[in-house]
Amino acid sequence: MNKQKQSELRKQVSPYEKSDFTSSMTQLFTTFIPFFVVWFLAYQSLSISYLLTLPLTMIGAGLLVRIFIIFHDCCHNSFFKNRRANAILGTITGVLTFFPFYQWQHSHSVHHATSGNLDKRGVGDIWVMTVEEYKAASSWKRLSYRLYRNPFVMFVLGPIYIFLILNRFNRKGARSKERMNVYLTNILIVGLIALLCYTIGWQQFLLVQGPIFMVSGAAGIWLFYVQHTFEYSYYEENSKWEYVKAAVEGSSYYKLPKALQWFTGNIGFHHVHHLSPRVPNYKLEDAHNQSVPLQHAPTITLMTSLHSLKFHLWDEEGKKFIGFKHLKSLAHVKPMRVQAK
Repeated sequence: MNKQKQSELRKQVSPYEKSDFTSSMTQLFTTFIPFFVVWFLAYQSLSISYLLTLPLTMIGAGLLVRIFIIFHDCCHNSFFKNRRANAILGTITGVLTFFPFYQWQHSHSVHHATSGNLDKRGVGDIWVMTVEEYKAASSWKRLSYRLYRNPFVMFVLGPIYIFLILNRFNRKGARSKERMNVYLTNILIVGLIALLCYTIGWQQFLLVQGPIFMVSGAAGIWLFYVQHTFEYSYYEENSKWEYVKAAVEGSSYYKLPKALQWFTGNIGFHHVHHLSPRVPNYKLEDAHNQSVPLQHAPTITLMTSLHSLKFHLWDEEGKKFIGFKHLKSLAHVKPMRVQAK
């Protein structure tokens, strides 16, 4: 894709970059009200049978993922036209999803600016090692990477560590506004949990919120993981890296069933989102449908996305992801890349 075509592609998407107040408010009502209703029904069902509670918590988890997508849009200042409105709603949704607004806004902006850049990994992304880096790494680092890439660690322990622990602390170098937002988010989270535990009991709270937290957390990490981890993704050195290519070749179109597309706030159109983060989630599908080049983006389905679990290392020579078991079949070995921090 030459520079002219890249420029034309960005122009095709630009008409969808403006938020619509009516659409945003409609999405708020159709997400928040069902979430609180389902949460209440799940609590009420505890007196009947936990077998009735669990299906309700699964719906609640799906709605919490959708709330996170709204939070995500607020971080990109794409949900509302007003930046202050995005910050206020982003902080509120951040409390419900356990993410401090300004902190995640920073790391996620870095992710968008560096996705697929081999020399700028390490902030806001999933840990990816190249074949050469892995071969040159110490035994301890290899073990750490294998544990990190283990599905149980990534999708079960991962949400607990990231949401409950890592997100509670300020990053090094954070400015005062970001620091204060982390403190405020933590206070509001503790206050909300304390209020619910006092009102309904801590056991009842955990029985309802526990499954919602774990399932939504695992789903969120899965969506982030799978939409950048497919066989022929895009990774280049900084000198060769191109933003548009990283967006449309290094981000997948996750073609989900309509129900799951709704719960995940259209984030399956990830290639469109990376091309233009200012497109609100409810316009991503339209932008995709109106652009022929975007319709040719790497496409994965619910079934084929499971293959991403076997991809662990980026092979610079073959320009593709491979699994640990394929290391022995690779003859090429290059000097270890010095990864930028």
